[in-house]
Amino acid sequence: MGNPYWLDEDVPPRDSPRHDGRVDVAIVGAGITGCSAALRLAEAGLRVRVFDQRAVAEGASGRNGGFALRGGATRYDVARDTYGHGQALALWRWTEQALDRMNELGGDALARPGSYRLAADEEERQQIRAEYEALREDGIEAEWLDELPEPLAVRFHGAISHARDGSLQPARFVRRLAARAAAAGAEIREHERVDDVSSLEAEQVLVATDGYGHGLVPELVDAVWPTRGQVIVSEPLERVLYDRPHYARQGFDYWQQLPDRRVLLGGFRDVSILDELTDVEETTPRIQQSLERFLAELIGEPPRISHRWAGIFGLTQDMLPLVGRVPGRDGLWVAGGYSGHGNVLGFACGELVAGAILGKDSPPLELFDPARFG
Repeated sequence: MGNPYWLDEDVPPRDSPRHDGRVDVAIVGAGITGCSAALRLAEAGLRVRVFDQRAVAEGASGRNGGFALRGGATRYDVARDTYGHGQALALWRWTEQALDRMNELGGDALARPGSYRLAADEEERQQIRAEYEALREDGIEAEWLDELPEPLAVRFHGAISHARDGSLQPARFVRRLAARAAAAGAEIREHERVDDVSSLEAEQVLVATDGYGHGLVPELVDAVWPTRGQVIVSEPLERVLYDRPHYARQGFDYWQQLPDRRVLLGGFRDVSILDELTDVEETTPRIQQSLERFLAELIGEPPRISHRWAGIFGLTQDMLPLVGRVPGRDGLWVAGGYSGHGNVLGFACGELVAGAILGKDSPPLELFDPARFG
């Protein structure tokens, strides 16, 4: 029961080179960020070595809800007020471009059915209506829905429809990234734990573990908080009820129906929110029971559960990732802290930090600079 649905697929064979001695870049974490960065760095001709204490995609990248959404963890109208109008718009457009690149790389690991951001009550309706107005003011594609399709209409009070969002089989996608990176020359070492980044034989080191590996970079231990998310998946239903990812109650509830008609549901972290600020990867009865009760409402019958699991993600105070050089540490880089939106942001930030290591200065680096928490 603790094994994620995404990891049930057979792992395709992958030939990985072995590098002797010192490499240009060592990467800790073979999830979406680490594999994205490894691909770009290897394609640029650098000698790259990737470590993971598990296998590729078996951390947060194989333990999430499978959403591939544009934007970040903060509502767009709030992001404009918090980060600045120009920064918020640039961030949104940057994630759109990243999702389009994922579409090119993903094959059948990524579908683009769109998504719904739902209002669970009148207060949330006002909030997401303000977000919708801000999106439309800035020319970002979005549609407001007063009339919702069944079975949403009886429970929710309006929605934003994001037509270009996606649904991702994250483990399949990351395994394909890893295969591409290995084909480009990256060495991938699975089941090798790193406890001290200074022990790695590399000119540069990238820590790409999001909420895992807490303490690997002591300077940032208070900047990224490991946070637990819990998920359940039903047995296949007889009919399709939900045709895209759904996101409600400020993101505390999220679900989608999978191609085999199972319903995946995650969230309810707020039921026991302080307990979920942890790096302990285990399910808890209180949240699992809340998930099961809500899943019964969503499908109209008592659910039969096939999978349940927990995963760890990195939460930051301002809901923005940390990407760039670690202050005061020559040759040490970090990319993580996606605040629960790691599929698209993780891919994009892997490319971003790889570009920075290669000497390319891209605009999001200033916004994501780890030194802002110094």
